[in-house]
Amino acid sequence: MVESAGKSLIKLYQIVLNIALIILSLILTYFLFRELYYILSDILLENGDVHGTFSKILVFFLYFGFISMILTYFKESHHFPLRYLLYIGITATIRFIIVNNGNSFQNLWLSLVILMLTISYILLPSPEGQKIKRFRREIS
Repeated sequence: MVESAGKSLIKLYQIVLNIALIILSLILTYFLFRELYYILSDILLENGDVHGTFSKILVFFLYFGFISMILTYFKESHHFPLRYLLYIGITATIRFIIVNNGNSFQNLWLSLVILMLTISYILLPSPEGQKIKRFRREIS
């Protein structure tokens, strides 16, 4: 009895989480297209603030990354693969260095962060290897 109540509570939480993520993805999609509109209007109106335009492009890709993370959550059977999170961390740090390149010492630390994330990414077992291990467990 307790086990079935626990399973139904987990199922309810999963439904609430899925609905919240769908709503969040719709909101992020709206902001993504709004940011795209701002970028295109800056380009077409020949706005002289290049740094401001690059900042808007950075925000655009952040929205894009969050939306793709939500899509990956649904594609990967309701979980975020660690590889994907490391990839997002690496690319976000690189984008931050490109936009904010004034402080050399900070860029050195951020480069070390990228190195650590890359090493972590390489040390993770490959997804194919994990599938083979799962298949072997199912056979046994």
